[in-house]
Amino acid sequence: MAARSLTRERILDAALALAADRHWEYLRLHQVAAELGVSLADLSVHLDEKETLVDWLWDRADRGMLEQCRGEAFEALDFHARFCACVTAWLSVIAPHRRSFREMLMVRLEPGHLHIQLPTLFSISRSVQWMRELCGRDAGFLRRAAEETALTSVFVSTLILWLGDESHGGTRSRDWLHARLDQAIALSKWWPVA
Repeated sequence: MAARSLTRERILDAALALAADRHWEYLRLHQVAAELGVSLADLSVHLDEKETLVDWLWDRADRGMLEQCRGEAFEALDFHARFCACVTAWLSVIAPHRRSFREMLMVRLEPGHLHIQLPTLFSISRSVQWMRELCGRDAGFLRRAAEETALTSVFVSTLILWLGDESHGGTRSRDWLHARLDQAIALSKWWPVA
């Protein structure tokens, strides 16, 4: 592949293909460059470090969710169904790479990795913001903050469970998502109004 035809998507796809047969920790950028037939200098034009690939996969999940969660059928859903559809769509993008994604997150959670842990928190926040937008949530100030906290908790807890869910069709994590969202909605009557 010529360096001029390199794209973020091609780089990410090559890295994910290589990671499919090894632990994410052992994937190296020189291996990705070799897979693509380019130099490390060519790769460096597109990414600063290996952790950028994790951010790109997260962005891909956000974009996939935004593409899947639209149209009249989606708009006709109530909040509960919309939010569940958003989380399900987000997870569906990650699903082909679930083991690698789990390994990516485990590496990010190792002690001493604040420089990559904080961006993960920002990514979570951004994904939840997109979910709120897709669900047409208009709350402001304290109510918005409470809603964001509750929905972030639902999303993160579902993601963590899903990463290890071996139940048929992911029923365990899907049931968890529905139950936690029901709880958040029930508690929302106590959320601040101002």
